[in-house]
Amino acid sequence: MSDGHRVLESVRRLVRMLRVSDRAAQQQAGVSAAQLSALSVLMSGPKTLGELATAEQVRAPTMSRLVSEMQRVGVARKVADRRDRRVVRVDATAKGLRALRRGRVMRIDAIERLIATRSAADTRALELAVDLIEEMLGARAAPWTARRDGKKSPVRR
Repeated sequence: MSDGHRVLESVRRLVRMLRVSDRAAQQQAGVSAAQLSALSVLMSGPKTLGELATAEQVRAPTMSRLVSEMQRVGVARKVADRRDRRVVRVDATAKGLRALRRGRVMRIDAIERLIATRSAADTRALELAVDLIEEMLGARAAPWTARRDGKKSPVRR
């Protein structure tokens, strides 16, 4: 089995495991997986429907329906652009950001429970592997503690 195949299968299994915590977060917040995914895009600030559709790799009509449902459950809202009132942007509400944070904490906790079972050497090897993956992808993971206004805000309990 090639290294690429092993990485792909490992990532696939990890994502499947994390879906369990995602379902719990979805139930607590009353949102769907698609809504949580769209909310993660909105974490950096308001987006147009087109920007959101592109980021989520769906067509504009699909995103429009999703945003309407997100508005209905109170996790997103449409707002007029400050510079051009003809442009409508979608923004996460406080409820939406709380749902996203809860889901993220649940995912991190699930991963940390796995890591806690490993030795210090294994943990260091994992840190090096993550560093290498970030380097290969050309970006470090954005710290979750950064708020949209640029100030630091710890998310952990």
